[in-house]
Amino acid sequence: QVQLVESGGGLVQAGGSLRLSCAASTSIFRSYAMGWYRQAPGKQRELVATISSAGRTNYADSVKDRFTISRDNAKNTVYLQMNSLKPEDTAVYYCNAAIGIMLYWGQGTQVTVSS
Repeated sequence: QVQLVESGGGLVQAGGSLRLSCAASTSIFRSYAMGWYRQAPGKQRELVATISSAGRTNYADSVKDRFTISRDNAKNTVYLQMNSLKPEDTAVYYCNAAIGIMLYWGQGTQVTVSS
């Protein structure tokens, strides 16, 4: 069982920045593909960004050129740097870890962007 703990959410004005962190409780963190997803009220959970164990990244079109996912294997942590935030980025952001058929989720952190 892997525990994921997100942090860094909060309230920010449009155009501002936030950095989310997700710490994983596993000794083989470097083997996991990691991702960030988000869910806005009344909407389905959607992919924001992923990073493979090899460091390859993938982004939703809506966040390309604004968000950056990265990982620090020495700290068992994945980050999401969010710049130029928009009100439509308001959501609960969830961290995800995947290896083989195993999939783990964090509890989520709220991001609210005011206009």
